[in-house]
Formats: sequence, C-alpha cells, structure tokens
Amino acid sequence: MRPAPFEYFAPRTVEDALDLLARHGGDAKLLAGGQSLVPMMNMRLVRPAVVVDLNRVAALGDVREEAGRLRLGALVRQHALELDGRIAATAPLLAEAAPLIGHLQTRARGTVGGSLVHADPAAELPACMIALDAVFHLRSRRGQRACAARDFFRGLLATALAPDELLAEIEVPGAPVPRPGHGFAEVARRHGDFALAGACAVLALDAAGVCRHARLVIFGVGDGPHLARATAGLVGERPSAARLAEVGRATAGEIDARGDLHATAEYRRRVAAGLAARALGSAAARAEVA
Repeated sequence: MRPAPFEYFAPRTVEDALDLLARHGGDAKLLAGGQSLVPMMNMRLVRPAVVVDLNRVAALGDVREEAGRLRLGALVRQHALELDGRIAATAPLLAEAAPLIGHLQTRARGTVGGSLVHADPAAELPACMIALDAVFHLRSRRGQRACAARDFFRGLLATALAPDELLAEIEVPGAPVPRPGHGFAEVARRHGDFALAGACAVLALDAAGVCRHARLVIFGVGDGPHLARATAGLVGERPSAARLAEVGRATAGEIDARGDLHATAEYRRRVAAGLAARALGSAAARAEVA
C-alpha cells in the first residue's frame, strides 16, 4: 500500500522544526529514522497530514561527553551505540543492547530518539534509558523541559511528549560508583525480532561486595517498560544468585502481562523472571571485577 497524501517539510534547524510543530501540532508527524513511521504510514495505520523530516537538522546528531555524562542528540543512529567508544565507556549497557535492535540495516537508519518516542513496549532502548536513569530534554516554541526517562513512557505507544514538542537530546549519567556493573538479556523468536520478553539491569557494589545501587527494568511483557520495585531490597545486601532469582520472580509478578499470538501472558511473565535474574547476575559479576 501507499501512504495517504501528506504535506512534506525538511527543516534544517531545530527552530524551523519547532515552528512547523507549533503551526501544525497534532496533524504533524516527525520523521527521524523512519523505521517505524514509514511502514505504519504505508499500511495507513497512521495518516499524518504533515510530515516533518528531521534528517537535515545536523544539530540533533551530536554525541558529547560533559562532566562524565553522555549527551546524545535524538538523531544519533542506533548503530553508533555499537561503534562509539565514548558511549561504550560511559554507558556500556547501551553498547551491549544495540546489536539486538533489529538488523544492521535498520540500525544504520534507525535513531535513538525515534525509538524512544515510538515507545514500542518490546523495544530495547526505552528500557535501557530507564535503567540508566536518563533524562530527556524536550523542546517546543513554548520553551524546553527535562523529563526523567521513567516518567516519559505512559503506556502502549504513548509518551509524555506534547504534540508541539520534539525530543532534542538524551542525557545519560555516568556509571554508579564505586563498582558498577550492567546486564542485558532478552528472548526473541529470531535474531532481529522484537523481544517476547527482556530485562536490563544496572548495579553497583562497594569494596565489601554490598549492593549500593540497583535498577532493573523488564520490557516486552506489559504495555511499556517496567521499573522494578523489588530491587529496593537488594540495597545493603550481598547479592547471591538465589536472592537475585527471588527479585526476578517478584519483579515479574509486579507486571500486568499481556498475551498475543506470539506468546501468552503467563509465558512472558515466567521468561521475564529468568531474564531478570540473568541480567542482575551479569551486572553483579561485572561489579565484582570492576
């Protein structure tokens, strides 16, 4: 199928893009990598009256390091997460998750910001950003504001982004101290498919092996990425494999799981519990040798 007719704009500055959003609001869709929007338009699942192509806005493609924090422009390609040494050094979880996002061809075009704004519940990057406690910088003609990643995702394909706003930059803190570790695990039907269930974790131990920081996010199970509440009990403990498995099961139980033609809700919940324990275990093992 072909998309429904639409008006096309290709601004070269953020300011011009914001002007277009202010003028057209909810009638407009932003085109970044196009790996999700274009197929949805072709199938006429979405019918925007206006498409604003951001690919000529060079300022949105920067990767910077400032005071130990990573700053990613919304148009940074997903493939850059695999290649850029600054990203691997500051946020190794992103570098580990990136090869599991689609295929090389889609990562070469797909953008970090596009994936985040699309908010697919099975996507890797939203979960990773919540685990890393990232902050999203949103801009409109009305001004700019910061939104924590954990508050940005509002449900199935729904975010806190207003119709006249764009996601300009993602700010990722440096690794927690003193001894950080990260872990990532997912199950998909085939390599490159969206995950049936997945988990990512960030954990830090002190010199005595006691947990001082723990964040776990499960994705692909409910209507959006889920930040675990059960990890609060890990802080102040020396995490054992049995304890991490217990936290994984408790976290999976926190989620209102969904079923579809690919997997039942119960299957997703059981798999998520194991993946959560695996991600936490990888994070703890890395923290032990940090």
